[in-house]
Amino acid sequence: MTDYIILGILIIIILYITFLYNDIIIKKNETNNAFGSVDTMLKKRYDLIPNLVEIVKQYMTHEAKVLSDVTTLRTRFSENISNEDKIDLHNNISKRIDNVLVLVENYPNLKANENFLKLQASWNEAEEQISATRRYYNSAITDYNNSIQTFPSNLLARIFNFSSKKVFEIDEVERKNINAKDLFIK
Repeated sequence: MTDYIILGILIIIILYITFLYNDIIIKKNETNNAFGSVDTMLKKRYDLIPNLVEIVKQYMTHEAKVLSDVTTLRTRFSENISNEDKIDLHNNISKRIDNVLVLVENYPNLKANENFLKLQASWNEAEEQISATRRYYNSAITDYNNSIQTFPSNLLARIFNFSSKKVFEIDEVERKNINAKDLFIK
């Protein structure tokens, strides 16, 4: 009789450990799936860069270095790099593109160019899609990180070398509040 009780307890423990392990794997796979969505949206955005560079190049001869940097960084995106490196690369490209878009303010003819306006609309749409997929990715990462950092699944995580993943953070410049008054002074 006690043998059956011990066997039953062992089966319950094994099933519970299997459930915890599978739960971690499901959450890890969800983070990979979520990053795939982010990756797709980033590619869509980066596919707009050559058009942006060509249109802007016609007007901005002095800012050629900024445009060259953006193009160079864009080519790195297609390399086989880690998700964390892609996040860093995205932040770097975003800074450069933001600089280009700020410089556009100095070129009224460029701001009125129909191709540039269409490209800017496409760019804004891509940014909105990236923002949505980034929220999904961060939610999946947080769920995964919580599962490997809380008891008792953290014990399994240590045994099977599951490690925390980095969330997709916006850089300091994007985090700052915009002064609305400055938008209307120009």
